[in-house]
Amino acid sequence: MDITSLTGVVGQQSLLVIENTPEDVQEYSWHRGANDTEENLIISYNATSHSQQKGPMYSGRESMISTGALLIKESRLNDTGNYTVRAAAISDTQRATGWLEVQEFETLDISVNASIVLEDVDSMAAICHTNNTEVQWYVAHTLVSSSERTAISPDTKTLIITRVKNYDSPLQCGVKIVLGTVIQRSELIYLTMACDEASNDNSILPAEIGSQVEMVCVFNGAPESKYRWIHNGSLLSFSEKNFTLPSLTWDQMGRHRCIVENNLTQLTLYEEVQVQRPRECSSGLLPSPNLPTSVPLPRQRLSSGMPSLPCVAMLTIVG
Repeated sequence: MDITSLTGVVGQQSLLVIENTPEDVQEYSWHRGANDTEENLIISYNATSHSQQKGPMYSGRESMISTGALLIKESRLNDTGNYTVRAAAISDTQRATGWLEVQEFETLDISVNASIVLEDVDSMAAICHTNNTEVQWYVAHTLVSSSERTAISPDTKTLIITRVKNYDSPLQCGVKIVLGTVIQRSELIYLTMACDEASNDNSILPAEIGSQVEMVCVFNGAPESKYRWIHNGSLLSFSEKNFTLPSLTWDQMGRHRCIVENNLTQLTLYEEVQVQRPRECSSGLLPSPNLPTSVPLPRQRLSSGMPSLPCVAMLTIVG
């Protein structure tokens, strides 16, 4: 006769199961410790009368089932230790001792390499910070495995999603404990989808050095959106929808990106414009450096008073 060794969790039920028991057992008794004395009796069960007898070590949380197993409710750390069962049969009496280890839930942390991703373009990786090597991954609250777009590392701690979709959120990892019957999960990680809706991937804004350049980023949505500007990959300090360069310098040339974030819809839109020296026009005319160059973002027309100039790129960010 043996007791199945077990790991319990604080606040959960722990079950000590007996294996290879005799068929003619008349009474089971459970004791705290490595001996089956009356002083450390927890509870006993009479298989004939189906009655239970409580002992000195009974805490009010223990009970027995007909198979002789000991059930401990709302397990505590101090429940850790040896447990001895005695099975009194007609032919003989057998004893077995087993160890119960009660642990607290492991706190699972999850991190991602990017929380804002371009839908159907970007890939992302999520890491579950745990010592467990049997991690389960949940995408949109659904258990997932390796597939065409998802890959789980051999140690199960990393999830990679390629061509992220708008329904690939939230992300969560979990681990099985207590003989696989209890699952502890991490917090939820929500991804923000950036939609690539550029109307013109080669948007160019011609401007001379020293000229005034104005870019206007507008998103017609509710609630009020947040704006960010990036120049050649570096985040700028501007957070307004209007971005003006009073006197363009060489360092300010290059690609400017406006990012519009809407927290309610979890949607992020962006558009880019390349600011560069104007090309030679067939008429030989160039924009005057004394006139501002306006770029509406998105779907905004230039102000009615703005003259139509040669070699001026009209950039629209679709919101």
